[in-house]
Amino acid sequence: MPKPICLWSGPRTVSTALMYSFAQREDVLVVDEPLYGHYLRVSGADHPGREQVLASMNCDGDSVMHDLLDAQARDDSRHHFFKHMAHHLIALDLGFLTRTCNIMLIRDPEEMLPSLTIQVPQAKLADTGLRQQWELYSDLLNSGQDPAIIDSRELLLDPEGVLRKLCAHLGLAFSKSMLHWTAGARAEDGVWAPYWYHALHRSTGFAAYEPKTGFPAALKPLLVECKPWYDRLFAGAIRSSNHGT
Repeated sequence: MPKPICLWSGPRTVSTALMYSFAQREDVLVVDEPLYGHYLRVSGADHPGREQVLASMNCDGDSVMHDLLDAQARDDSRHHFFKHMAHHLIALDLGFLTRTCNIMLIRDPEEMLPSLTIQVPQAKLADTGLRQQWELYSDLLNSGQDPAIIDSRELLLDPEGVLRKLCAHLGLAFSKSMLHWTAGARAEDGVWAPYWYHALHRSTGFAAYEPKTGFPAALKPLLVECKPWYDRLFAGAIRSSNHGT
């Protein structure tokens, strides 16, 4: 029986590109951020398109996950791949995690924060998901699971190599179809796509990695908060072929 796959990502981490990558597989059905409405309702966060998001989806997170896992249980032909943001995991019964395969997707905050603060100018540590990812990863390890960790830089340096290792970890055969997609929006995109997915909709595959320069001085205190959580997670991340295993 196929097992659902949960991607627990931070923001601005090529998470949607990874979702598009899995969407190219015939044996995978993708779902874009099904807990976003729940997060906005519970947190009160003022994100771009907030009211449109709240009106477009089920905002009861426990109900959402119950329905998603039931749908997977009825579908024995495909894995269901849920792209989540780690900071959406608030005020939820996390018992469903015993029924899922789990992946953490991280990005060096020195590269992520300048991008995040374009849409969330007053971003705090909680908005990055890094602490939530570390706590979730630790809890999953303690429960006997073996969650994978993907770093966006490593993925962009060597998409095929990292995806091969990720697929092996998940018990899937790698498919080269995961490396390319057609430019433009996808039917699975959430209604928030116009605010977040501009560059991705122009892409046909993973962009080449380009180091960022000129970190804003105003964000340095937040970087200091974020870095220890990122470093803990990166220690267990799948490496590109250029960095060993």
